[in-house]
Amino acid sequence: MAADSVMKWYVVRAIGGQENKVKAYIETEISRVGLSDYVNQVIVPTEKVIQIRNGKKVNRERAFFPGYIMVEANLSGEVPHVIRAITGVIGFLGEVKGGDPVPMRKSEVNRMLGKVDELSVQDENMAIPFNIGETVKVVDGPFNGFDGTIEKINEEKRKLEVMVKIFGRKTPLELSYMQVEKV
Repeated sequence: MAADSVMKWYVVRAIGGQENKVKAYIETEISRVGLSDYVNQVIVPTEKVIQIRNGKKVNRERAFFPGYIMVEANLSGEVPHVIRAITGVIGFLGEVKGGDPVPMRKSEVNRMLGKVDELSVQDENMAIPFNIGETVKVVDGPFNGFDGTIEKINEEKRKLEVMVKIFGRKTPLELSYMQVEKV
């Protein structure tokens, strides 16, 4: 019987913030002890988040289930013991003391893996949240706190031209969608 015929997904609990390190440890250790046939893949479910740092948009990946790693494996023989013994691993999710790890249901796996795919698409098709003539408040950059009116929308660059009153004079500013919010 081929080892991969009984591959199931399990959730391994790890120390929060160390998910990628623990994933690497698992992969290294499994291949070191020659059990690669029993572990198909190890995934840290992440999502892309956009943060603004010093006025620049920064794309970051963040674990959306901190402390959890998904492992597709055939947990027979030594495999669960090897995984449990890895630095940073707390144990398997859903296991009872002394019992076997509980595999995830197919619907849960699809939801978690689907979320990863869905998130990469989501940002691309984001509708324009603003309209010309609308009043917005600047929430980032040197003009933080000023109100302005949207004059133009550049969809491709995801930028707005906002007319802001500075020292009694109207001044056009080019701002990204992330730098303003509706009033």
